Amino acid sequence: MNNKPLKSIETKIDDLIRLCDQLNDENRLLKNKEDGWLNERSSLIEKNEQAKLKVEAMISRLKALEQSS
Repeated sequence: MNNKPLKSIETKIDDLIRLCDQLNDENRLLKNKEDGWLNERSSLIEKNEQAKLKVEAMISRLKALEQSS
């Protein structure tokens, strides 16, 4: 009985299992990075909005000062 074809199939299956494990690990890392980027983006949007509101308030105060002069 020749076990070569069976061994070849087993080797290929083992390779596929390792590849699946590797891809799962990589996918998990990428999802974690994505979560980090989304959190950072949200934080930056909030900071940008706060800066915008401060600039608008300063412009309003400057206009008020200009009108009172």
